[in-house]
Amino acid sequence: MADVKDITPDLDRLDSQLDDLEDALAPLLESLDERASQLPLLDRAKLFSLSAYAIESLLFSYLRLQGANAQDHAVFTELKRVQQYFAKIKAIEEPEAKRSTTVNQEAAARILKADLSDNKTLSSKLAEKIAEERAKALLKSVETRKRPAEDSPASAAGSGAEDQASAKTKKKKLDKSKSKKHKQRG
Repeated sequence: MADVKDITPDLDRLDSQLDDLEDALAPLLESLDERASQLPLLDRAKLFSLSAYAIESLLFSYLRLQGANAQDHAVFTELKRVQQYFAKIKAIEEPEAKRSTTVNQEAAARILKADLSDNKTLSSKLAEKIAEERAKALLKSVETRKRPAEDSPASAAGSGAEDQASAKTKKKKLDKSKSKKHKQRG
């Protein structure tokens, strides 16, 4: 029995600390509704959620001290619920900032072209994708009967790909008209 430590001084100290805690919380908990009525709505929500969290965490600590599995107890689920309230309050206080930056697509294309210039297969695939995108944009502008800006620097820089795209489009239209005439004759 010489190995067993006397824990009565620790228990006495814990008892006095709990008494101090009760004395400190008494004014807050006795007039909680009265104090909360004087606060704005968001601060009132903070006060109620913080006081609930304090009580629930004390109960959780008590269960742990008693040796119970506090993770499976209902107090633990209440703690998680109150933490969700904290997250909701924080989301209201600090709304997500709207994204103000945009991607400069021309600069990204230049960077990709420069990085992929040594790899022939990737650079050719990139050129094909860019040509496809430009062809889609051209078709969309033709469908909406808007003329593309021919004298803008962006169109002058990529005019080779646009010429290919417009040539492809014209060829498709020509093939369609030929097949229609062929069907009408046959």
